Amino acid sequence: DNTGVEYYGTIFAAVESPFEEDLIWTGSDDGLVYLTKDGGENWTNVTPKKMPEWMLINCIEIDPFTAGGAYIVGTKYKSGDYSPYIYKTKDYGKTWTLITNGIAPEHFTRALRSDPKRTGLLYAGTENGMYISFDDGSNWNPFQLNLPIVPITDLTIKNDNLIAATQGRSFWLIDDLTPLHQINKSLIAKDNFIYKPMDSYRMSASRRKSKTAGQNHPGGVLINYFVKNVEENDTISLSFYETSGKHIKTFSSIPDADQKEEKLTVEKGANQFNWNMQYPDAEKIKGMILWWASLRGPKALPGDYTVKLRKNGILNSEQTFTLLKDPRSSASEEDLKSQFDFIIEIQEKLTETHKTLKNITKIKNQVKQLKSSITDKEKNKEIIDLADKIVKDLTKHENELYQTKSKSNQDPLNFPIKLNNKLAHLNSLSSIGDFRPTDQSIEFKNEVIKLIDNELEKVYSIFENDVKLLNKKVKQSNIDLINLN
Repeated sequence: DNTGVEYYGTIFAAVESPFEEDLIWTGSDDGLVYLTKDGGENWTNVTPKKMPEWMLINCIEIDPFTAGGAYIVGTKYKSGDYSPYIYKTKDYGKTWTLITNGIAPEHFTRALRSDPKRTGLLYAGTENGMYISFDDGSNWNPFQLNLPIVPITDLTIKNDNLIAATQGRSFWLIDDLTPLHQINKSLIAKDNFIYKPMDSYRMSASRRKSKTAGQNHPGGVLINYFVKNVEENDTISLSFYETSGKHIKTFSSIPDADQKEEKLTVEKGANQFNWNMQYPDAEKIKGMILWWASLRGPKALPGDYTVKLRKNGILNSEQTFTLLKDPRSSASEEDLKSQFDFIIEIQEKLTETHKTLKNITKIKNQVKQLKSSITDKEKNKEIIDLADKIVKDLTKHENELYQTKSKSNQDPLNFPIKLNNKLAHLNSLSSIGDFRPTDQSIEFKNEVIKLIDNELEKVYSIFENDVKLLNKKVKQSNIDLINLN
C-alpha cells in the first residue's frame, strides 16, 4: 500500500497446488516464502537462503510435472535493484536455484507460467517484455514477437493460448501454443513440415475489425507450418481432405485456376494459415449481378480432417486435426449434416447452371465470329439462318436462367430476378446459423431446380443437335474463319 499504511508483511502471492491436497505456497513483500502441507495448520519458512533481503514476491507458479516443484518471481526495483529474480525448487523449498540466464540485466521479472503440456516450457513476463525457456529456466530467450516493449504484470494459459496482462492497460494473446509443444531438434531438421493443428471449434469468426478495441480470434483452423527455403518459382500448397480422402480445397503460392486453387502467401521460415472451414464456392461468372444471393460453399462438419503440405507437387508433410461442434449450438449432428447436404445440392446445381451459361456465351461469341467470316451471305444463307436460330433459342433460355439485363448492383430493383438468383438466395438463407432446412426451403429448392432442369434440358438439346449440325454444315462449306483483307 503506497499510502503509507502498510509497507511490509503483506502477502502478495498465494497459490494452492492443484496437484497435491492441502499444499499452499505464499510470498510476501518483505521477501519471505512460506509453505504449508496441511491446509494452513502449520507453516514452514522456505525462503531461498541466497535470495536478497526485502524481495517482493510477485508471483508463485506450481510445477505441473514435479511433486514439490515451484517457481517464485521477485522484484526489488523499489530499492533501485532492477535485476531479474526467478527461483525454482524441486523439493518443497528445501533447495532453490536462480534461473535467469539469458534475461537482460535490467529486465526485472514480474510473472512466470509453466506450460502444462510440455515439461520445462516456461514463459516469463518482465518489465520490458516476454521471455521463453525450453529447458526449465536454465536458458531464456526473448519472446517478444509483435508485442510492444511493455511491462507484463501477469500471465495465464487457457486452452493452449497464452494471455498476457500489460501495464499498458491491454491484454495480449497468442492464439495457439501447440507448435511450442511439438518443436524439437528432429522436427526442425526437416526442410518443410506442418505442426499438428490444435482442435478448433466450428464457429463463425468476427469479420469486423475495431480501431479502438481488441482483435478477435480469426476463427477457423490455424495451420502452423515451416518452409526452409522458398524460391520465386517454387509452388507451395496446403490441401485439405476429408477422412475418406475426398479433396476439399487447395491453397497454393502459385494457384492453378483450372483446379480452382486459392492464393496462399508463403514466406521463408515459419508461416501461419487460417482455414475458414468453407467448402469450394459454386461456379462464378465474371460480372454476374445477383441480388441477396450467395455462391459460397457450406462449412465443414464437425469431425476429423487432414491437411497436406506439398512443395513443387511433392508431399512433404501431413497432419490430422479435429473440428469441434460449437458448444453454444443446439443443432444436432443430423441437423448439421442435413444443412450441409442441402447446400451442397444447391451448389452443384448452381455450378451446372453457370457452366452452361458460360458455354452459351462462348457459342454466341463463336457464332458472331463465324458470321463475320462469311463473305458470300447468299450462298451460306442456310448456315446463317441456323446460326441465328441457335443464338435466338439460347438467348431465350439464358434469360430464364439469369437476368442478363442486370449490369449494376441496383439493376435487380428494375428487372426481376431469375432462376439462378432464386436458388442462390436460398443458399444465402440456408447458410445462416446451424439449422436443418425447413420443409418450405426443401419444397422451394425442388421447385426451382425442376424449372432450371427444364431450361437446361432444352439448352443441352440445342448443344447436341443444332450446334453439332451447324459445325457439320460449316465444315462442308469450307468457310474460311480467318480472312485477310
